Amino acid sequence: MQKDQDDTIASRISRALAERIIHGELVPGSRLAQDHIAEEFGASHVPVREAFRRLEAQGLVISLPRRGVRVASFDLKQVREVAEMRAALEVLALRHAMPNMTPDVLDAAERAASDADAARDVQTWEEANRRFHRLIVSTCDMPRLLAVIDDLHAVSARFLFIAWRAGWEARTDHDHRAILSALRQGRASDACAILERHVQWIGRAPMPKTGAREDEGFAIVG
Repeated sequence: MQKDQDDTIASRISRALAERIIHGELVPGSRLAQDHIAEEFGASHVPVREAFRRLEAQGLVISLPRRGVRVASFDLKQVREVAEMRAALEVLALRHAMPNMTPDVLDAAERAASDADAARDVQTWEEANRRFHRLIVSTCDMPRLLAVIDDLHAVSARFLFIAWRAGWEARTDHDHRAILSALRQGRASDACAILERHVQWIGRAPMPKTGAREDEGFAIVG
């Protein structure tokens, strides 16, 4: 019974910390103090340590000797890896989704695309963009594949929120419209080709200065 309770608490802690990390509230390099987190969640150290293990398995934190648990950083190589994984898996899902695609799904995806174009902040854009991508693959009938894609979008969101904490500008995503047009006309290969290129678009943005130099942040903007 105690183990089940600890697992439940650990899940709640890991989800809450993951949200903070993904949304850039906890920046790369930030130390996660076990005592403070245990106090915040009214928990013992056991579920907190389990939460840390889960976050480490997700690649969101790292455990360093004598430095404790810290929010993991990332570089351009990691961003590219996620972009390539998304390209491969989302195209696979789209191929399986197209035979089951309905006008209602395409209409909902078009609304999501319009919401993304109208977004005035990065968080609103990310939510609408994620909704668009989820809708066009939602009819693939492959739940495990969709779960992996959802995880990759969460990682993409983290890259995005850290790189574009400020300075986001509204943009019109022509790829979204081209994908929808191809899907409505039954041009499967064109829709897949556009999507594959689209999700590998990596943008860069100036980061806040750290010490004497200015870092650049990289993120998938598709």
